[in-house]
Amino acid sequence: MSVIGIGQAAVLGVVEGITEFLPVSSTGHLKITEGLMGIPVDDTSVVGFTAVIQVGAIAAVLVYFFKDIVRIVSAWGRGLTDKRERYHHDYKFAWWVIYATIPIVIVGLAAKPLVEGPLASLWVVAGSLIVGSGVMWAADQMGRHKRGEDDTTFKDAMLVGSSQILALLFPGFSRSGATMSTALILDLDRVAATRLSFFLGIPALTGAGLYELKDAVGAGVGAAPLVVGTAVSFAVAYASISWLLKFVARHSFNAFVVYRIIVGVLLLALLGTGALHA
Repeated sequence: MSVIGIGQAAVLGVVEGITEFLPVSSTGHLKITEGLMGIPVDDTSVVGFTAVIQVGAIAAVLVYFFKDIVRIVSAWGRGLTDKRERYHHDYKFAWWVIYATIPIVIVGLAAKPLVEGPLASLWVVAGSLIVGSGVMWAADQMGRHKRGEDDTTFKDAMLVGSSQILALLFPGFSRSGATMSTALILDLDRVAATRLSFFLGIPALTGAGLYELKDAVGAGVGAAPLVVGTAVSFAVAYASISWLLKFVARHSFNAFVVYRIIVGVLLLALLGTGALHA
């Protein structure tokens, strides 16, 4: 019998779709939701399930930014055979995304036992939500928001890409929150920071989902919940991406900071009173 039912998979798909790209921690919200539904958050198949349904959210990015991705990949392909194309920003950016993914792949493989064990605790999620909020607020205040997407450099990509490690090790910190905060500290404007976060998330999250697929299916999650969770996360994530880009063009990240703190404190209270088990 599957440890996650189809109805539960649909709920988790909605949570994943809403929170994957918002800087509020999708992993944290998924673990909280799993805990409330009585699903063991540290079960290997459950960890695998959450990684697989992320692919639905990533597919939404691929569809939403299809023209941009085609342009970047085409420039990269032309640059492989034509030296003149290698001066094009899109060609360089494609390589930067590849290079910037390497750190999280290395750490992800090395730290897998910790990520699926002690660091999967909801206590870690609560602390990371609150600490990450402080980092995000400070980054938004420090950043001068003066550089656009065309101004990004190799250094920007590597630093922003490497910051994904924080979210990997501390579920609740938020991959989007970590990458956007780093980009803001580097003086990118909010829209550029958000778009860079999207592009850098494509290889990392897709790779994680494909890597965990065998554990999710082989250890207790059936194909039907995986399909439902992934499909729902795709549809909801697409709408979430569109909303977020419009929001950051006009507003600061303060609303997310306040929300994260409220959720973190509430989670601590639930854990402290025994209403929710870590």
